[in-house]
Amino acid sequence: MTDLSKRSLMKLAALTAVASAVLIGCGKKEEAAPAPAPAPAAVEAPKAEPLKIAFAYVGPVGDGGWTFAHDNGRKAVEAEFGDKVVTSFVENVPESADAERVLRDLAGQGNKLIFGTTFGYMEPMLKVAPDFKDVKFEHATGYKTAENLRTYDSRTYEGAYMAGVIAGSMTKTNTLGVVASIPIPEVIRNINSFTLGAQSVNPKIKTKVVWVNGWFDPPKETEAATSLINGGADVLMQNTDSSAVLQTAEKLGKRAFGWDSDMTAYGPKAHLGSAVINWAPYYIKATKDALEGTWTTGGVWWGHKEGAIDMVSIAEDVPAETKAKIDAVKAGLKDGSFAIWKGPIVDQSGKEVLAKDTVADDAFLGGVKFFVKGVEGKVPN
Repeated sequence: MTDLSKRSLMKLAALTAVASAVLIGCGKKEEAAPAPAPAPAAVEAPKAEPLKIAFAYVGPVGDGGWTFAHDNGRKAVEAEFGDKVVTSFVENVPESADAERVLRDLAGQGNKLIFGTTFGYMEPMLKVAPDFKDVKFEHATGYKTAENLRTYDSRTYEGAYMAGVIAGSMTKTNTLGVVASIPIPEVIRNINSFTLGAQSVNPKIKTKVVWVNGWFDPPKETEAATSLINGGADVLMQNTDSSAVLQTAEKLGKRAFGWDSDMTAYGPKAHLGSAVINWAPYYIKATKDALEGTWTTGGVWWGHKEGAIDMVSIAEDVPAETKAKIDAVKAGLKDGSFAIWKGPIVDQSGKEVLAKDTVADDAFLGGVKFFVKGVEGKVPN
């Protein structure tokens, strides 16, 4: 083989080696990009602790009246807010030093909204509230407030007036009776409103009153009702918490009303109607205020207009015209066109306490300490 041929072969081999290297380089795979790191799992926000709410009751929840109505309001709060709230209650708390002890205990248990549901808890709540600034206290029927103590009430006198309208049309003796609890403006106002309602349909009405000096005392309420009936009253109203008055009227063949709750079942033959309180609208509002941080001190007084007061289960034998008048009263209370306490109104002595066409404001109503004309007896000191 000639040198030329050898050189040609060597050159061809070199070119082939270069071409192979180029082909290998061109065919090399690129390394895959690293996979992105997985996104961190979303961290759930911690669930808010439920608002702990406590109720202090002056009577048993099964009294069929005042405390029963408050407990229905508590249950309405549970139904409305579900697991956002936890409620509890203590029943039969006396209006005494025991009330302060119970209220302190409820605050110490972590309750942040506490309702005291009777007038006699006012002073104990005033003592406890300053020691628990992070707790919101609510006092029923009182008039003293603090930075973290609010008052609330229902216009029970509206229910009493409607009961009076019915009583005035149903009495045969023109004598009505009231079993009264404690002589505070709330109760005196209800006795007067009952009488004013009755006199609006029957000017001859007289009202007798027996005081039992307590809110829940069925034996004393029974005695008082019996005394009134023996004294000539044939239609009874009460401002006490049990069904004893209605049951006594049933037993003695007279007529009476349910108070605070629908008491038809306790005396169906005697029952003329029930002046009921619905605490649910207010308790739901107060709870909403606390949950949303909009709670403020002050006073709230709701009536038929706000759905807090009503006359229900009116007896079938009540005349149609009387039922129509009740409907008119309800409509007027709702739209503001009717006022129960509108002058002229005079007291027992004949002194004018409200001038003609003057409508009583809440300050006047909150300080009623006199009986209107037609109510017998004196207001106890």
